[in-house]
Amino acid sequence: MRKNTLTAFAAVGLATAVIAALTGCGTAGSGGGGAASGPIEKLGKTEGAVKILAWPGYVEDGSNDPNVDWVSDFTKATGCKVEAKTFGTSDEALNLMKTGDYDVVSASGDASLRLIASGDVVEVNTKLLKNYDGIFPFLKDRAWNTVDGKHYGVPHGYGANLLMYNTETFPTAPTSWDVVFDKASERKGKITAYDSPIYIADAAVYLMAHKPELKITNPYALDQKQFDAAVDLLKEQRPNISEYWGDYLKEVQSFQSGDSVAGTTWQVIQNTLEGEGAKTAVVLPSEGATGWSDTWMISSKAKNPNCAYAWLDYISSPKANAQATAFFGEAPSSEKACDYRDDCASYHAGDADYAKKIWYWTTPIAKCLDGRTDVKCIDYAGWTTAWQQIRN
Repeated sequence: MRKNTLTAFAAVGLATAVIAALTGCGTAGSGGGGAASGPIEKLGKTEGAVKILAWPGYVEDGSNDPNVDWVSDFTKATGCKVEAKTFGTSDEALNLMKTGDYDVVSASGDASLRLIASGDVVEVNTKLLKNYDGIFPFLKDRAWNTVDGKHYGVPHGYGANLLMYNTETFPTAPTSWDVVFDKASERKGKITAYDSPIYIADAAVYLMAHKPELKITNPYALDQKQFDAAVDLLKEQRPNISEYWGDYLKEVQSFQSGDSVAGTTWQVIQNTLEGEGAKTAVVLPSEGATGWSDTWMISSKAKNPNCAYAWLDYISSPKANAQATAFFGEAPSSEKACDYRDDCASYHAGDADYAKKIWYWTTPIAKCLDGRTDVKCIDYAGWTTAWQQIRN
């Protein structure tokens, strides 16, 4: 992966809801709002501008690096001038979306259902997006972007939270997450973990395989007993942690120095370390892994809905999707994007069998996502409280 991707990151550190349509008459006019009658049926004239809220590296116009620019071609093609703002966390994005100042947002799975439930985003008519058909089928109609058969956005890129290991410490590649959980004490003080409440799901994935008596079928749908087991596992892991990382430059440095020898990582981090000659490798363990699939969504208060639709279609096109996802360091969502990339193999892009092993980030809610109705599941607020207790 490219150094400029790291620079972009370093610069920052429910289910069913009544959704307002963009306009009352089924056509995207010059302003958002309108009746809750479903998605718009046809597009109008583009407004000349669009305000986008996104992760760093998703909306590049050449101002950070003149060689990194997919926004200018969008403006030339549509007449929509882009004003972009980046955010550092999903919680920050949620708060900014409530202001009504933005037309489009890139949402991770730990935010998308919350945006839908709060009414801050609208259902999207994918028939109006000519590039939607070219999105990998395994990214469509998923719990984090579709509710009751209604589509609330367009998949962008995706990736897995992998197990990174030092190849000198582990001359034989590990095949299980047990090196960071049950066997973590063998490498005490040299294990890394992702610093987020959503990391509780990583423990749940491990327990799904090693404690079947808990009957976990979805790592984001945990009742009290299941949740307590995952939290207890992470508390047992805590003395063996060298660092909880959020800024992945810190993990790069930790593995370079040898302070860490195993832990959760992203493919882009391995690509960076490999390019610098570090003795590291990654594997997707036998238990599977958590991961992410981000979604482009349209605000229910969009003032520029036609340009918003234009952006969703453009960023889903093979070339633009290839540029944006390569720069960020993830697999593309467009089936033909790899025609414009030479690194798709390292991201297992388009490999449906590989993708099936990934439990994509999904917002935990009280209504169990696995379909159970006889119990309540622990919602994201509960995960946040528990995470503070785990890591401190």
